[in-house]
Amino acid sequence: MTQRTDQVASTLKRATQMVLTRGLSDPRVQGIITVTRVDVSADLANATMYCSVTPHKHEELSMHGLQAASRWIRRQVADNVRFRRMPHLSFKLDEQLMKQQEVLSSIAEAIREDEKRAQNKKKDT
Repeated sequence: MTQRTDQVASTLKRATQMVLTRGLSDPRVQGIITVTRVDVSADLANATMYCSVTPHKHEELSMHGLQAASRWIRRQVADNVRFRRMPHLSFKLDEQLMKQQEVLSSIAEAIREDEKRAQNKKKDT
């Protein structure tokens, strides 16, 4: 990414998070929605907003609601930022966070197992 696309992505992330914090009137959008990262195309025409939803049971329905409200969110964000051309927004669930969480929990489980083995060794000797 270039410096310009990084700047646009950062600005869009902050502005979109402000709009989502105020809330949407769509009943499908429930829980806490956090914009984790933004990918902006090289021509600045499209932006993919990666989001996480807490609690996880509301993820699928909330993402449908966000996608349906993307035009309204785009207009609200455009009111808060100054771009010559506002990128089209699309929302996706950030699966990277879930993968990272799985890896961290696997590491923590391995550490616990190693500690149990070390304690069993001490008891045997």
